[in-house]
Amino acid sequence: MSREKNQKRKIVTKRKGKGIGAGTMEKAVDVSCSPFKILIASPSGLTPSQVSIAFSDKYDRIPHPDSSLEDSITEIWNQRLQTNSSLFNGKKFRYGGFTFLSEGGSSNEDPHVRLHLGLTDYRTFVGTNLSPLWERFLVPSEDDSISCQHSSSPLGNGAIVETSDGKIVLLKRSNNVGEFPGHFVFPGGHPEPQELGIESHDDAKGFADPNTIDEKLSQEMFNSIIREVVEEIGVPPESLCNPVFIGVSRRELNVRPAAFFFMKCSLDSLEIQKLYTSAQDGYESTQLYTVPLERPRVFEGLKVEIGKQLGRSLEFFAYSFFSLYFFH
Repeated sequence: MSREKNQKRKIVTKRKGKGIGAGTMEKAVDVSCSPFKILIASPSGLTPSQVSIAFSDKYDRIPHPDSSLEDSITEIWNQRLQTNSSLFNGKKFRYGGFTFLSEGGSSNEDPHVRLHLGLTDYRTFVGTNLSPLWERFLVPSEDDSISCQHSSSPLGNGAIVETSDGKIVLLKRSNNVGEFPGHFVFPGGHPEPQELGIESHDDAKGFADPNTIDEKLSQEMFNSIIREVVEEIGVPPESLCNPVFIGVSRRELNVRPAAFFFMKCSLDSLEIQKLYTSAQDGYESTQLYTVPLERPRVFEGLKVEIGKQLGRSLEFFAYSFFSLYFFH
């Protein structure tokens, strides 16, 4: 899809009761009667130089004051281990909010967003966000970071991948995965602390320059989504254009956050289908679909096409990223 080279990039978030601004930066967010909430949206996409990271233990999860609720985390994890011994308690980056760094600046200034990240792990994710008791971990607050302060909230990622013949890639998840088995999703996963040798906040102190770790984390946000796309759909990395960051959304069910990216692939849908059969992480999904998108009915056309081809078992919560990204 053609995009004007000199178009001014904007960051947009939605405010409850207000629409999306066409030419100004807006603040904060709610989508009524929706399975997701958009926390950040940048319709034109942000490059790595426009996305930075603040990594600190102040963005780690705060234990819940109810000790019995805290104990349930271990109980639920042990129950899951009994049914699936392959579960691994790896470290994950925890989403703790964001700040805009160019608000009130010059109109010629490129927008910049800083993500606030702490550390969590998969065990705590299973015991909080994926727990049947997940709502009890929430705090009544309009501030998202306060509302979710007792939840693990690991930052996932997802990619809107456009093929050379103008289609978008979707995957049907395997029934053996721990989260939303059998549902349809974008390719994605998580940025990984282990890729940077981080198991604790002490590891980050080993970098001589404090800014170095934040720069490496920012690059990992972009590197990780390329890795996930390559591993999940089987395309070679050289077939992918540089991704751009288009926002963060949070699922209303279990308050799971995810960063979304857009990238183009130089391969067409048939070539990708063939490569998918030998994808490294093909066991995580059972089928790859490519959904045609034609302007000007991208958003509605996507829903109609998915309804025809895939039925209604849709988990993913990024419909609005299509409308924001393609209609601006």
